[in-house]
Formats: sequence, structure tokens, C-alpha cells
Amino acid sequence: MEDEPKTLLVTLTGKDRPGVTSAMFAALSAAGVEVLDIEQIVLRRRLLLGILVTAPRDWKKLRDVIERTAAELGMNVEVDRGAGDNRSRPADRSHITLIGRPLKASAMASIAGRIADAGANIDRIERMARYPVTAIEMHVSGAPADTLRPVLTAEAVRLGIDLAVQRESLHRRGVRLIVMDVDSTLIQGEVIEMLAAHAGHEAEVARVTEAAMRGELDFEQSLRERVALLEGVPATALDEVYDSIVLAPGARTLVRTLRRLGYRFAIVSGGFTQITDRLAAELGIHFARANELEIVDGLLTGRIVGDVIDRAGKAEALREFAAEVGVPLDAVIAIGDGANDLDMLNAAGLGIAYNAKPLVRDAAQTSVNVPYLDTVLYLLGISREQIEEADAEVGIVTPAPPVMD
Repeated sequence: MEDEPKTLLVTLTGKDRPGVTSAMFAALSAAGVEVLDIEQIVLRRRLLLGILVTAPRDWKKLRDVIERTAAELGMNVEVDRGAGDNRSRPADRSHITLIGRPLKASAMASIAGRIADAGANIDRIERMARYPVTAIEMHVSGAPADTLRPVLTAEAVRLGIDLAVQRESLHRRGVRLIVMDVDSTLIQGEVIEMLAAHAGHEAEVARVTEAAMRGELDFEQSLRERVALLEGVPATALDEVYDSIVLAPGARTLVRTLRRLGYRFAIVSGGFTQITDRLAAELGIHFARANELEIVDGLLTGRIVGDVIDRAGKAEALREFAAEVGVPLDAVIAIGDGANDLDMLNAAGLGIAYNAKPLVRDAAQTSVNVPYLDTVLYLLGISREQIEEADAEVGIVTPAPPVMD
């Protein structure tokens, strides 16, 4: 077996400024070495630059040149001689995203400890966002995502932070399909409760809706009972309700950013087409499926036209939309908050319980419990800086929502 080539690892640290990296490579170029690997990060204007190169015969002479160059730059440098390249990253690679408000050092210590306990290694860490949440992404190898997920999810719940574990794959870099629930996910509040206010039954409907979302009632039966209370409400109430809808913070940013990348969007709702179709048109969402309220002579009849879109119907819609877009289920992201979203969340490659009921949060593979829908972007490896830069290029100032308790 041929001996591994001799190599030098150059580690440079100090205050960052233009020209540092070029000066160091100029010093290396005179020796004719080959660059094998390089990593560079900057934290609060402090530079850490690591360069792995082949070692020349007179490596000590090169070391002296490197040290003189570092001294001229006012930087610290270490030159370590060894053999061989970096080891390839082991199999079973994952992306682990941590979201906190705040994200404390104690939480990082606990998560890093559980990763080590699983026999995995953290290969790289980078920040995705610092406002309105702190989001950190870890590149981890050495343990299957399915092994890491339950351990780290339980730890995240204990720590009060959000965490997602995703297996590294090409799907993360390709076109994906986002399927979202509407009420209390894409928008704040429940449309059926807003409509019930026009019939004087808001409190009654709200109680039934809450129980249904917790999974305590059959969804279809409870929906038909609630819709029956809307009998006689003028159809114009639908316009009033639509005009009063408030989107979830970050909803427009999420859709706008991912549409730029070619993603496809769908909304699947146990609510009503008279609202969801208009939302889809306004936001540029590609697909929408919901229940249709029957209207006769300008009044709601208290009935639904056709089959009810229930828990199973949502999952079926997700599969149909994925087939139409031409993406595998692994490339689908589902977002929802209620028990009727569970089949949809489980069918997707990444199911996200968004500010969800406890039953849903405990059953979902990933949970986001901060009130910013665009936090989902950080789970996809898109940083806040990239979002803001893309918006600025077309004259948009990315909204900076207030930090909510």
C-alpha cells in the first residue's frame, strides 16, 4: 500500500480584514503546494482560516515563510505537519436545526452531548438567523437520522427549544412541495368561528373546534354540526371574514422566498373554498383544496357540498399534489397544527407541527413553537441574510416582526 502523502495544516487566527486570505495563499504559492482542503469562518470580525496543503520537501522553509507572513498581517498561525487528507465524512449524515428565543449555551451543551452519546460527530455549525429567533444548523455524521431524532426531540422539549433532524439528501437542494393547513397555521384564528360570530354562535363553535383540533371529536361529524349553525348567514359574511383575516407573521416571506427557488405550494384545509381559493390567488399558491359551503339565494344553508376534507382527505390531497408536481413524498414538507393534520404530516418527508396542540406536537417529527411561519426557511438551510438580500434586490424590505412572548 502506498504511503499517504505528507501534508501541512495551516491554522490562521486574528482580526479579519481584506487581503488576509490572498496574502496567505501567495505565501503558499511560492512553494508550489497543492491545496487539499480549506475552511474559513468569521465571527465578530475574528477570522479562523484552516488550509490543508501537500508538504514540500523543505517544509520547514515554507513554515518560516508562513510564520513571517502571519506576523506581517498581525495574525497568529500554527503549522502542523502530518500525513494524508481529511477523512471522508462517515455515512448517515444529517442536518440538525436548533431554534431558540433565546438559544442558551446550556441548550447547545445538552444537544451536543446527546449527539456525542449517539456516537455521532458535529462536522460543521453555522448560524441561519439571529432575529427574531436564533437559528443554528449543525451538519452531523455517524448516526442515522432516525436514531438521532427521538433522542434530540425529547431533549429539545425538555429544554424548551425547537429542533429538526433531517437526513441529508439531494431532495433538500431540489424543488420541493410545501403543503400547509390554513386556519391557525397560514392565518391567525379559525374561519368557521369568524363566520359563526355572524350567526351568534361563536363561543359554541369555538369550543367544538378546539376539541376537534385536540383530536377529541370525529372531525367530519363535528364540522357538519358546526356548519349547521351557519344556516341563514348571508353569503356576504364570507367577504367580511376574508377582509378581516390576518396572516401568520412571516407567511408572505415564506411563500415569496420559496417561490423564487421554484418551490410549489398547496393549502389543504378543513375550512372553506370560498376563503382558501381567494388566499391562494392572493399569495400565489399553486393548489388549494377545502370544503365548499352550500349557498342558496345568497344565504348559507348550513350544509357542505360534496365530501368533507378530513384527516384522511388532507393526506390524500398531499399525495395527489406531489404526483402532479412530480416530486417524491420525501421532497414534500407539510405544516399544520391540529389533529386532522396528523396523517398529512406523517405522509410528508418533513412534517412540521406549527404552534400545535400537544397531541400533534408529540406525534410530529418536527415542532416549531415560535409565532413566525418563515422560521420554516431556516429548516431548509436558508439564512435570514439570504432572505433579506433577495428581497432587497427587488426593492422589498423584509418585515422584521416584533419579538412575541
